Amino acid sequence: MKILLHLLTVILFIAGTVFAGDYVRPPPRKTLHFPWDPKSSSQPQQVHISLAGDKHMRVTWITNDGSSPSIVEYGTSPGKYSAISQGESTKYSYVLYSSGKIHHTVIGPLQDNTTYFYRCGGEGLELQLKTPPSKFPVTFAVAGDLGQTGWTKSTLDHIDQCKYNVHLLPGDLSYADCFQHRWDSFGQLVQPLASSRPWMVTQGNHEKERILFLEDGFVSYNSRWKMPFAESGSTSNLYYSFDVAGVHIIMLGSYAPYDEHSDQYSWLKADLLKVDRKRTPWLVVLFHVPWYNSNRAHQGEGDDMMASMEPLLYAAGADLVFTGHVHAYERTKRVYNGKSDPCGAVHITIGDGGNREGLAHRYKQPPPEWSVFREASFGHGELKMVNSTHAFWSWHRNDDDESVRSDQVWITSLIGSGCNTRGSHEMRRILMTS
Repeated sequence: MKILLHLLTVILFIAGTVFAGDYVRPPPRKTLHFPWDPKSSSQPQQVHISLAGDKHMRVTWITNDGSSPSIVEYGTSPGKYSAISQGESTKYSYVLYSSGKIHHTVIGPLQDNTTYFYRCGGEGLELQLKTPPSKFPVTFAVAGDLGQTGWTKSTLDHIDQCKYNVHLLPGDLSYADCFQHRWDSFGQLVQPLASSRPWMVTQGNHEKERILFLEDGFVSYNSRWKMPFAESGSTSNLYYSFDVAGVHIIMLGSYAPYDEHSDQYSWLKADLLKVDRKRTPWLVVLFHVPWYNSNRAHQGEGDDMMASMEPLLYAAGADLVFTGHVHAYERTKRVYNGKSDPCGAVHITIGDGGNREGLAHRYKQPPPEWSVFREASFGHGELKMVNSTHAFWSWHRNDDDESVRSDQVWITSLIGSGCNTRGSHEMRRILMTS
């Protein structure tokens, strides 16, 4: 029966998928296999946490027991739970697969920079999380296109050694590609990290999983990885924003409509107009498909989104843009409209988390003038916001020890660079009329 299900899913996936570009990928990497772990049907599994508005956290987990309660007990001392929160649950079906009960429970208000001990569903192991600080410094781990290979495990092991507050993931999580049990094994793989620090994610092409006439896109992703879209005024889990310390972070959807008549475009304008750079002097944006890419893989795929949305980000003074999709690493100068611009954003492609499709080794020669550093190796990045004007970025190759920085740069926020001489009134005019 399992073989028949796999065969049916493959046929339907191929029939409903459109392949873009002529890039030939390197041989696939070895995929991890997870032994069957006999847990009781009510035992919490695949636990991960995410930010859910000011001083709140969303705890997500799955049980096989449909009657298991969506409650989280928590407190600041081990085994002593001073608070309890009731949440909601959902489940979904996909071809012949039926998910377990997926619980989403928001806890809080929580103290900043504090360790909490918690338990899901009234039973199971006690876990612990740490909330982000409310002031600088704050550190983000950044890695996209993770998958479930030996390289993925290496990336996660490296990230586990760094001191970070929030994980940012610009799309392509599990590489389930319609095989729904791979979502379950991915949740199991990342739980040790994702249950202790908030993971903030956006979708990639591998989250689509649309099967023509049978399955809508992003059903699995939206059911399992609920982000704070409602808390940020968005109507879609595919794009949202949140604040951490003095950083405003916008997660955009490369695979949601983004033209000037779209809901995402209207939401982005409204969100940017609400940003207070005195309160959040840093503006960081994530989405999946890169706009600045000198690798031969996925050339031109982000051009339409760039034409639509880059003027908005430029007018608002975005500092950094993180993307994935291309399975390599690349960092640019500050850029806008296809060339270097001291008032544009630094773009960093970091789709090198460990996916099974291998690395994208072929680059354009010579490199464009805006490309500073590029390399096809698996790794992750760390972004430390030191204060309101300076941040330190480093990229860590998996082949090296965690302490080795393969690429590093100090970045100065545009808020203190003189680019704002255009004036806040001019910025508002551009955002309100574009």
